[in-house]
Amino acid sequence: MPPKKRALETSGLLFPDPGLSPIQTRLVNSSHDIVMNDPEGITYHHTVFCQTGLPYRNPGENIRLWEQKQGKAILEVSAGRVINPSTFEFVNVGLPFGPKPRLILTHLNSQALKTGSPVIEVESSLTAFVRRLGLDGNGRDIRSIKDHLSRLSAATIRIGFVAENRAVQVNTQIVKAFDLWFQKNERQRVLWPSTVQLSDDYFQSLVNHAVPLDERAVSALSHSAMALDVYAWLAQRLHRIKQPQFITWVALKEQFGYHYDRMDNFRRVFTHTLTIVHSQYHNARFQIDGKGMTLQHSQPPIKSCLHRLS
Repeated sequence: MPPKKRALETSGLLFPDPGLSPIQTRLVNSSHDIVMNDPEGITYHHTVFCQTGLPYRNPGENIRLWEQKQGKAILEVSAGRVINPSTFEFVNVGLPFGPKPRLILTHLNSQALKTGSPVIEVESSLTAFVRRLGLDGNGRDIRSIKDHLSRLSAATIRIGFVAENRAVQVNTQIVKAFDLWFQKNERQRVLWPSTVQLSDDYFQSLVNHAVPLDERAVSALSHSAMALDVYAWLAQRLHRIKQPQFITWVALKEQFGYHYDRMDNFRRVFTHTLTIVHSQYHNARFQIDGKGMTLQHSQPPIKSCLHRLS
């Protein structure tokens, strides 16, 4: 056993603390592991998804279009339709939302980049990934993962950003082709792609604009869509800035708090989320005050993969 790992276990940090919740225990263990050990797993996110994000909550099955802008990046997601083999009819699939599609995206991105192929076998690898995140590989979590994988598979996306005074736009589906399988239990019927193939446009854009993330941090933050978005945003942005950059509370709310009516509620939640994210990204340098947030140049979470960052 590596000395650092042995010291961490001896300190008792890897064992449950009865005074902490499971999420708090996971955050504490991950924080110390990140400080004391090099990453064993690296996952990836597209730079546009680091700057924008999917809905935090279910917008409702009647909402078929989602759009978010941030800086020079824009994301538009259209909910899709899939064929039901039982009725031989196309049915609506809702928009992906919450933490799970974000986790799925990082998994699909990572598998595609690590294998160098847009074709991904997810039946076994996704289950293993879900278990690594500390979720239940056989229960409600995996059924939810399957549902959101289907939502992502059917969705059409438009990714756009401005670079060097020119606009770059990708109109595509993240997933080009997929198989559907229906569980036999009618009460737990879930669309389940056993294999997915990323579209050529998305795969090529991902190759050129992938942001590496520490899988331990992603796992620790897997309970919160906002925390995952803030972590990915800081990982993508902080290493790129040369001079301190100030962001107003209004701008932060437009990016991360679009579902909050009151600024004071958003500021309270966002400040708490920043504390959690900072526990997983210790090198992140920023200050927050009554006017907003100041970002400073920082080392990325995965230093050895700077060449992969966009």
